[in-house]
Amino acid sequence: MTITTVSSREFNQDVTRAKRAAEHGPVFITDRGKPSHVLLSIEEYRRLTGKRRNIVEALSMPGLADIEIEFPRSRELPRPADFD
Repeated sequence: MTITTVSSREFNQDVTRAKRAAEHGPVFITDRGKPSHVLLSIEEYRRLTGKRRNIVEALSMPGLADIEIEFPRSRELPRPADFD
């Protein structure tokens, strides 16, 4: 993997170069010498994000379907939070 760093000015002047570099590794884009953005190929992005679970999968537990729970219903309006 090759890491490339370009300034935002260089990026604006030659986007194609940055896109080609992203095929070989991340491209760090800097503003005033500090990294501000990272350009990745779609394959690398999918590799990084593909293993994440959605909230339902993250909160699900084996046997959860066997648990019965009832929540009380109320027509009362919610009370504002008291931060005192």
